Amino acid sequence: MIKKNTILKDVEITAYAAEGKCVARYNGQVIFVNGLVPGDTADLKITRKKNQFLEAAPVSVSKYSSERAEPFCQHYGICGGCKWQHLAYEHQLKYKQQQVKDSLERIAKVKFEKINPIIASDQQEYYRNKLEYTFTNSRWLLPEEINSDKQLDRRGVGFHVPKRFDRIVDIYHCHLQEEPSNKIRNFIRDFAMKNDLSFYDVANHKGLLRNLIIRSATTGENMVIVQFGENDPVNIELCMKTIDENFPAITSLNYVVNLKKNETFYDLEVVNYSGNPAIYEQLGNLKYKISPKSFFQTNTSQAQKLYDKTKELAGLTGVETVYDLYTGTGTIANYLADSSKKVIGIDSEEQAIEDARENAMLNKINNNVFLSGDAKDLFKGELFEKYGYPDVLITDPPRAGMHKDVIDIVNESAPEKIVYVSCNPATQARDLALLDEKYELKEIQPVDMFPHTHHVENIVLLKLRKS
Repeated sequence: MIKKNTILKDVEITAYAAEGKCVARYNGQVIFVNGLVPGDTADLKITRKKNQFLEAAPVSVSKYSSERAEPFCQHYGICGGCKWQHLAYEHQLKYKQQQVKDSLERIAKVKFEKINPIIASDQQEYYRNKLEYTFTNSRWLLPEEINSDKQLDRRGVGFHVPKRFDRIVDIYHCHLQEEPSNKIRNFIRDFAMKNDLSFYDVANHKGLLRNLIIRSATTGENMVIVQFGENDPVNIELCMKTIDENFPAITSLNYVVNLKKNETFYDLEVVNYSGNPAIYEQLGNLKYKISPKSFFQTNTSQAQKLYDKTKELAGLTGVETVYDLYTGTGTIANYLADSSKKVIGIDSEEQAIEDARENAMLNKINNNVFLSGDAKDLFKGELFEKYGYPDVLITDPPRAGMHKDVIDIVNESAPEKIVYVSCNPATQARDLALLDEKYELKEIQPVDMFPHTHHVENIVLLKLRKS
């Protein structure tokens, strides 16, 4: 029997599993381990025992896989943002494609002929248009710092250590967002330290500098939102004025005073300090307004590919009534408007629906209707009587997938086509199993939205079975 803390020697890693974990087998037992690559041979330390599997951590690697790549970020292995940097990009795509296939075969158990080759990201670095950083007065220490006799400054700003909400990795250069992102973050940290402004203490819920959001657009516009954990008008003014004076590239500079115990600010006032209260992005022929509380796909160039493929699969001719569930800020709904008779977008977030309506007006779209409410409450007979039954259904739910009540109504309303966009192939596969009695899976298209992570987007086309 293998016990916890046992060291297993020279174990070969054979495959990737869900959530980016690697798989090994030892005496018939399945072992999940992070940080390795299929083809590696390593010594593993058992960290957890379950009935059906073991979990382990790598101790040392005796043989490296040919699928490996050299990580390019100085923070790799500590920051949890890009866990697959050690895996060559072509192999990342291969395993993401396999993840989609495994989910459809093992969870959905539905028939399909093939999966289209995954749509790769043109940019593997600096592809995000939004990053969120946390300030801390107790940053994560590196091993060499722990063993040092030096007096250490524990202040920092960066990302959470995986599974440690209270520990932040101080980031100096992030490869996820183009400049001036790194310059802005580093400037604010250095300025705050020089002027002895307090960094947030998450244990005691105090400290001035709490959170930083940087958003950028392909139009060249940049938004910055600084969250302050204390209502200190003098130092807030000092901080915002200095940022404003040093970064003319910021076209929308904002701040929030957040005295709550969490960093969410959707229920708080956002103060526009200088510039415009929003930035604008271009996708295809459409312009989108992005306000501080707006949701927008974080990989702009891949979002356009995602929406182009969604539009292609929908196969609209201009006479269809389209329903877009979980519409968010209406990006897909507005993208389909010129090919539809009408599009009805539904989302539970009132602010998102307001943004969707505003973006429709911005683009002079007048055949879209956006409704705020839970899909399981709104998507039903009364709505169909008012706007018509769906000819085509677009659904892009959160990671948890669609509510079963919504799936039941989809089956009852029987649209001719369903285009299901998902950021979680496992929950998508679960929902496809529930739709299988009435719908046939016609096309599968994975899209890589987030290079160097295990996450994969997937689009499927379903068509109503002929009776």
